[in-house]
Amino acid sequence: MEKMGKYNFDEYVERRNTNCTKWDNLDKTFPRAKKDSIPMWIADMDFAVADPIIESVHRVADRKVFGYSTRETDEFYNAVLGWYKRRFDWELDRESIMFCGGVVPAVALLIRLLTEEGNGVIIQRPVYYPFTNKIKENNRKVVNNPLIYKNGKYTMNFEDLEEKAADPNNKLMILCSPHNPVGRVWTEEELKKVVEICKKHDVFIIADEIHNDLVRKGHKHINLQKLCPEYKEHIVTCLAASKTFNLAGMQMSNIIINTPELREAWLKEVPKSGAQHNPNPFSIEAVIAAYNESEDWLDELIEYLDSNAKYVEEFVKENLPKVKVTPLEGTYLMWLDFNEYGISADELETIMLEEAGLIFDEGTMFGEEGSGFERINIACPRCILEECMKRIHESFKDR
Repeated sequence: MEKMGKYNFDEYVERRNTNCTKWDNLDKTFPRAKKDSIPMWIADMDFAVADPIIESVHRVADRKVFGYSTRETDEFYNAVLGWYKRRFDWELDRESIMFCGGVVPAVALLIRLLTEEGNGVIIQRPVYYPFTNKIKENNRKVVNNPLIYKNGKYTMNFEDLEEKAADPNNKLMILCSPHNPVGRVWTEEELKKVVEICKKHDVFIIADEIHNDLVRKGHKHINLQKLCPEYKEHIVTCLAASKTFNLAGMQMSNIIINTPELREAWLKEVPKSGAQHNPNPFSIEAVIAAYNESEDWLDELIEYLDSNAKYVEEFVKENLPKVKVTPLEGTYLMWLDFNEYGISADELETIMLEEAGLIFDEGTMFGEEGSGFERINIACPRCILEECMKRIHESFKDR
């Protein structure tokens, strides 16, 4: 591909032998995979981060001491507040921003704070599988409000949501926005309907908006709390720079809690649960540099991801007519439907691992509604993506 701007997203960054979850120890994580397998599963990017972030990490290293650290500075909060004001016209309150090492542990903490054992938690499958795991691990009940899949697109089932929310045992809903893995960016009308139903039945909402910066052209992410301020005391929003700027290993997320009572409960629960309660010195400076100095990197990244998504769409249309590509509106995770081949989910996984040498997140991980689907991470240089699609084509052209 032709270089689009200051940053070269075609650059191949070698991640093997760097203690990398995505690329290392694949023989143990995926023992059936071929030795030359391409991992396109876990949701981080194979791109070098923005130069200001790299420079910030070097500055921290030069300090020579990596002791306990705090983000309680004007510089940190102004970076976060400034980002959401500029990008979303959303004015956050500084005191509402709680720290957590990641969105998944935050969801687990919030499940414990907002529900009791045996209560139901509503999710919308096929959906990010740690939601299910954390509900079950905390002895709560998974209540599925499955998305409607029709003509290759997903919508919400509001009639079913109303029924589930009306059950007084169901105290909480986890909303994935943008949705992982189906890539929907929910509209204002859809989000208002969710809040209307939850408000009517006094259901609290955790809004996982970690992919809010990664939206394709023609679509707009709408922050749930900003859209429905009248219900914001019953909404906790999970945010992070990690997906946006490829900083997952920095372990830093911002959890927006709007009531003093819930913030106090959160601060008591964190040490009790043994959760990480302080960020590391590298993460603080990296997030500041990301939000203050790396906006141009993100804008170029979105252009590149748009191009990668378009490439996959066109390749599938020309070479894999039985495969349906769910329109990607947000995230960098494409959701491909292989069900027209008439093979089982196990057979599909076997073909990808043992024949094609491709490691995806299998659709069944996201619920039975994902059977026959593959989630493919397209946040990689085009050369990797091209090899991936070539391998899929070789494995399915005669089927």
